[in-house]
Amino acid sequence: MSKPSPKEIASAIRLDKWLWAARFYKTRALAQEMISGGKVQVNGQRCKPGRKIEVGATLTLWQGNDEKELVIVGLSEKRLSAPLAQALYEETEASITRRTERAEQRRLMADADPRASRPDKKQRRALLRFKNQDE
Repeated sequence: MSKPSPKEIASAIRLDKWLWAARFYKTRALAQEMISGGKVQVNGQRCKPGRKIEVGATLTLWQGNDEKELVIVGLSEKRLSAPLAQALYEETEASITRRTERAEQRRLMADADPRASRPDKKQRRALLRFKNQDE
């Protein structure tokens, strides 16, 4: 197998290496694990960590509760500073609106959580004292 030319390196790069360089994951091993686990898709399809990606490819990745849809605008094999790493991709407008809507829904669900309204130990004791006053 021959060594790839610099032009080939600039036109395509391994997915796990790009995710690491773009600072989505702290290590390449973690990026490989997420790709293998199906948390990252390229152009709507599951793939392997060694898949070559190019500028213009669409990535869908899940981080916690958030699903992000990204378009690759630059390639790098080296881990860059955060501002430079953010220049390697653009998040789609639809993805941004979906994430903000889901965040708002999670916030509203947390406010409406019935377990949040249960009294704690101090409040229970106060309720018992209040009920026992009438007796």
